Amino acid sequence: MTANTATVSGPLQGLKVIEMGQLIAGPFAAKTLGDLGADVIKIEPPEGGDPLRQWRLIKDGTSVWWQVQSRNKRSIALDLRQPDGQAIARELIAQADVLVENFRPGTLEAWGMDYETLAATNPGLILLRISGYGQTGPYRDKPGFGVIGEAMGGLRHLTGEPGRVPAGSALPGIAPSNAYRCRDGQVLVAGNGDSIFRRLMVAISRPDLAERPDLASNTGRVASVAEIDGAIGQWTSERTVSEVLAALDAAQVPVGRIYTARDIAEDPHYRAREMILTQRTREGYDVEVPGIVPKLSVTPGGVRSPAPRLGEDTDAVLRELGHTDEQIAALRQRGLIR
Repeated sequence: MTANTATVSGPLQGLKVIEMGQLIAGPFAAKTLGDLGADVIKIEPPEGGDPLRQWRLIKDGTSVWWQVQSRNKRSIALDLRQPDGQAIARELIAQADVLVENFRPGTLEAWGMDYETLAATNPGLILLRISGYGQTGPYRDKPGFGVIGEAMGGLRHLTGEPGRVPAGSALPGIAPSNAYRCRDGQVLVAGNGDSIFRRLMVAISRPDLAERPDLASNTGRVASVAEIDGAIGQWTSERTVSEVLAALDAAQVPVGRIYTARDIAEDPHYRAREMILTQRTREGYDVEVPGIVPKLSVTPGGVRSPAPRLGEDTDAVLRELGHTDEQIAALRQRGLIR
């Protein structure tokens, strides 16, 4: 489906969001609000902008990831390290409904933008703060990314396998639920319901396991998980991914391939659900991007504008604040804006 860049409004139309952050967490949250109709103004440093502009796959000098993460936003290039830049940011926040930031804890406070100060001018302001370890506690000042959060939260351990690096697919305490090798790849099989387990064993020609009393419940299956995994793995190893999917689909056993990016792009279900959109960039080329979530029936979100060039909206946003062309030119002369 082609992204609609003209007619979509969305349920958050009229909501003004200021985004002060970079890379993933904060900008993703702001993107979601923008997809649903909010007016998102992204503040970027004048020199280089958000580092995401140069992450991963680069097309025509700009990251393709940036095109996804920054749609439905306006960009103002503003130096927040300078007092005058901070003053302009406070002007913007005074007129906003939501402020999103994902700096290290204490950064806003150092700029005189703690919530109490901002709320004194804008009592209804909602402040969303995203950081690796939160705003309090002994680890609050440590940097953190998603993989660190997954490790600390136990997710990497839960999806690990005994004796191997904790990044596998098994779910300890639930059996059988694992990834199994096929002749040409891997599949995930979740046969952990009692009746599902019996259907799975019949499908892999192991009726003996289906009828064993000690495997009738999850407790018994967990105790014999190595035996069960071995039986399933032996069966899948003799078949292709497609053969396994067909057989277990027919048996109504939850099964799925481990998708690559190409698999997702080529899967008709993603297209039918409008989970892949074709979006025209400012640079003039089309890029396929993730669709809009959540999906709302009466007031659906959409793509109203592609990702902005650095500072593309600086002048317009400052004029909205009441700054004159002369004042804007002076700020630019000083290198405070771009």
